[in-house]
Amino acid sequence: MQLFITDADATLALGAALGEALARSTRTGGGPVPLLLSGPLGAGKTTLVRGLVSALPGANEAEVSSPSFNIVNVYPTTPQVAHFDLYRTAGQTPDEFLDALDAKDVLVVAEWIENLPEKDWPEEALHLVWSSVPSGRALEIRAWGKAAGGLFAGLASTLNHWQKDFAR
Repeated sequence: MQLFITDADATLALGAALGEALARSTRTGGGPVPLLLSGPLGAGKTTLVRGLVSALPGANEAEVSSPSFNIVNVYPTTPQVAHFDLYRTAGQTPDEFLDALDAKDVLVVAEWIENLPEKDWPEEALHLVWSSVPSGRALEIRAWGKAAGGLFAGLASTLNHWQKDFAR
C-alpha cells in the first residue's frame, strides 16, 4: 500500500494509529509484530516512533529520541518498546535486536533495517519504506507473515486516509 505523508503532524498521527494496532498484535512464538523502517535521513522515522509511543500506556514516562549512539532505547510503555537505530551497524546484527525479537512482551521498532543482513530480519513484520516526493513523503507499507497480514488488513480503513491524500 502506498501512502502520502504531508508533514510531521501526519507522521505523528500515523505513528499513533500504528502504535494502537501493534500493541494489540501478537505473532506465534513472540511478542507484538515488529515494525521495520527504511528511508533516508530526515524521512520521519523517529517522528513516526514518537507518535507510536504516544499511543501506548506509559507514554508520559517515555522520552523518544533517535537511539543513534547507543543503538537501542527502551521505553517504559505497555507493551515495552525497544527502539533500534541500525544506521551504524551495517552488515552486523546486534545481539540486543535478536533478544528483543524473541521477547513475548516487547514491541520491536527498527530504523535503518536495510543495514541488517536480511537473514536476520523477522519472518513476521510490517515494513515501512519512505521516499521523497514533492511536498511530502511517499510511504510504502508491506506486511510479512500471517499475523502482520491480519494486522495490515485491520489497519486498511485507517490507512485509507493517507492513501486518499496520495491520489491528489
